[in-house]
Amino acid sequence: MARFNKMQVLGAMVETGMVPVYYSNDLETAKKVVKACYEGGVRAFEFTNRGDFAQEVFGELIKYATKECPELVLGIGSIVDAPTAALYLQLGANFIVGPLFNPDVAKVCNRRLVPYTPGCGSVSEIGFAQEVGCDLCKIFPAGNVGGPSFVSNIKAPMPWSMIMATGAVEPTEENLAAWFKAGVTCVGMGSKLFPKEAIAEGNWAEISRLCQDALAIIKKYR
Repeated sequence: MARFNKMQVLGAMVETGMVPVYYSNDLETAKKVVKACYEGGVRAFEFTNRGDFAQEVFGELIKYATKECPELVLGIGSIVDAPTAALYLQLGANFIVGPLFNPDVAKVCNRRLVPYTPGCGSVSEIGFAQEVGCDLCKIFPAGNVGGPSFVSNIKAPMPWSMIMATGAVEPTEENLAAWFKAGVTCVGMGSKLFPKEAIAEGNWAEISRLCQDALAIIKKYR
């Protein structure tokens, strides 16, 4: 079962403003990455369901995070169907994220009061997701569906919308300033936070630094 209630989870995502998105089939590497992000100030983290036996890595990772990163809200991403969502909820996922919107996933998450953030590519999809209880909607792939201007144009007629942009988000001032000025609630960020060289060399301090710098920029433009 999820360790945090729905309001705590959404609060961590909103307050942090950035949700790192990461996958590794190696448990020890995943632990190091999660810990590095946590030490860099991150309090919400999305592990993705992108490889064989990802659920086994996640099951161990959430046990580790419970002990080593007690304030971290750890969720699962790349979820496209209800059975997979149920599997990860049983393993303790604190939130579910998907690249698409599936109302059946919303039902499973709502039953447990666990936040579901679906991927949406249109105003109508966002509206349908909100109807079934999705508080935070992900625009994805954010760079392709219209970028920051898409966010500001959604917020004009639907100012209550809480939007997470994922895809085409980078830990630079120019990039993050544009997203937050447009009105995003938070951003999801993947590969740019985790340089291959840093991971290969075990330079976890570099990942912590990138997180710290990105969070400082976000704080500046909120």
